[in-house]
Amino acid sequence: MTRAPGSGSVLLGVALLCAALLAGCTSPNPNLYTIAPVPGTVVASRPKVILLREIGLARYLDRPEIVRSSENYRLGVMANDLWGESLRAMIGRVLVEELSQRLPGSTIYSETGAVSTRPDKTVELNIDRLDEDSTGHLVLLAQAAVAVTGRRGTIPRSFRIVVPTTGADTGAEVAAISGALGQLADRLAVMVSQP
Repeated sequence: MTRAPGSGSVLLGVALLCAALLAGCTSPNPNLYTIAPVPGTVVASRPKVILLREIGLARYLDRPEIVRSSENYRLGVMANDLWGESLRAMIGRVLVEELSQRLPGSTIYSETGAVSTRPDKTVELNIDRLDEDSTGHLVLLAQAAVAVTGRRGTIPRSFRIVVPTTGADTGAEVAAISGALGQLADRLAVMVSQP
């Protein structure tokens, strides 16, 4: 069997082209992000045991991709910038750590964890927004209520926390989210410490 002159180099060229196309089709490794706990002011607390219920999270935020903005009727989602764990679980974990730091006389545990006991107070939290507005500020909209075990009725409070971002990249937004959740933890600690 004889080959036409130069056919070996053509086959090699085709093989290299196919390999380059396949390499170009692979997506880059995703960037994984996590929210960092932010220290706050220590508050004198009476309740010994505090339960943080599972966080109510707006469905548009409940996804692996980081939402940059929900402005102008459009959802800006970062396709390759992902949360390192479920956003709902991460917010709960960070708030338990932040509340534990702010309320050192209390034991705070999450409803989603393995530990459970009868709490003195229960913190309920909904997060309706956690993304940037058109000016590049991070906006956190939430409602919270603190229920005292054995008593009826809670009075919910609404929070609007705005934090400027220090840059246009995803890392700056995640840092602003960390700061906003730290401010929210400050306010929740005050709510919990009230009789």
